[in-house]
Amino acid sequence: MSAAELEVDRESESERIHRWRIHELERAGYSSQEAAELGGRLDIDLHFAVGLLERGCPSHTALRILL
Repeated sequence: MSAAELEVDRESESERIHRWRIHELERAGYSSQEAAELGGRLDIDLHFAVGLLERGCPSHTALRILL
């Protein structure tokens, strides 16, 4: 596999992870817009973000905590 092919694979994997994070955040209860904002931020722990909603935190408050 060439270096260019490896780069495409890395980008594809990154995109798959981004889509998966957005899906999980929406499934937890974040709006599409909130999930898109959080999903692209790899410095935000997905499990913590989901856990906030599971413990009853409103999504707008969770966003203030996470961002």
